[in-house]
Amino acid sequence: QVRLVESGGGLVQAGGSLGLSCAASGIIFSPNIMGWYRQAPGKQRELVADMSSGGRTNYVDSLKGRFTISRDNAKNTVYLRMNNLEPGGTSVYYCSIEEKFEPTYWGRGTQVTVSS
Repeated sequence: QVRLVESGGGLVQAGGSLGLSCAASGIIFSPNIMGWYRQAPGKQRELVADMSSGGRTNYVDSLKGRFTISRDNAKNTVYLRMNNLEPGGTSVYYCSIEEKFEPTYWGRGTQVTVSS
């Protein structure tokens, strides 16, 4: 069982920046992939970015260049730096971890509200 706790959400003006963190605890296997997803009101959850324990990153095309994912394997923590946030970026951001032969675990989410 893995527990994920996100932090860092809040209210930000359009064009501003915000950083999110997600700490994983419990029995964690490597290799694994930790990622960030978001869900806007009335929309499906979508991938923002993910990063393997080996350092490979993957971004949704529309956010490349503005969002940066990083992680600290020693702390089992993944980060998301979001720059130049757009008004349409208001969403709940969820952290996830995928391990081989294990179900995907999710955090409870953190709200990011972008004001215009």
